[in-house]
Amino acid sequence: MSTNFERIKTLNAVAVRQSVELVRAASVQDWSRPTPCSEWMLSDLLAHMTAQHHGFAAAARGDGGDLARWEVHPLGGDAISHYAKAADDVLVAFASVETPDTEFVLPEFARGQVFPAQLAVGFHLIDYLVHSWDVAVTLGIPFDPDPELVEVALPIAVAVPQGPNRLEPGSAFQPVLGTEDGASSFDRILSVLGRSPAWHA
Repeated sequence: MSTNFERIKTLNAVAVRQSVELVRAASVQDWSRPTPCSEWMLSDLLAHMTAQHHGFAAAARGDGGDLARWEVHPLGGDAISHYAKAADDVLVAFASVETPDTEFVLPEFARGQVFPAQLAVGFHLIDYLVHSWDVAVTLGIPFDPDPELVEVALPIAVAVPQGPNRLEPGSAFQPVLGTEDGASSFDRILSVLGRSPAWHA
C-alpha cells in the first residue's frame, strides 16, 4: 500500500472535517449570503459540496459513472445534518480504497476518462480545502489551513484540469487568476483555481 496515498487520504479527512466544523457555524439566516463561487449563495454552495461528497463516494465504490450520484438537490432545513452525513460517507468510502491506482470515474472532471485513486482523492482534498475557505470568508470567520495540507495541496491544485468546463455555469473552479509576487502557497492555490484571495462578502 502506498504511504503517500495514505497520507493524502489522511489530509483529505483533515480538510473534510474542517469543512464540517465551518458549515456547523452557519445558520438558516446565512443561506442567502453571497460566496466566492460566482452566482452561488451559501445554500447553493452547501448543496454542491454535499452532492460532490456523494459523487466521490460513489466513485470510490465503483459507481461514479452514474450521473445521478452527482446530482445537486436542495437541502432544506436539515442542510447542516445532510452535509455532515455526506462527509462521513465519503470518508468511509475513501478508507475502503486500498490501492492508489484503483480507477475512479469522475464525470464532473472529465467525461470518458478514469483517474487513479491517488489523484482522485487529491482532487477531493483540494475541493474541500478551497470550499472550506469559501464557507469561512462567506461567514466572515477566520480560516487557518494546516500547513502540511497546503503543502500537499499546491501541486494537486495545479493538476486540476483547466478545460472549458471551468467556464460552464455551476463550475466549482474558474479560470486561473494571476498571483502577486510573494503570494503565500495558499493564495497561489486559490488563484490557480480561479479564486481571488482578497474576496470578501
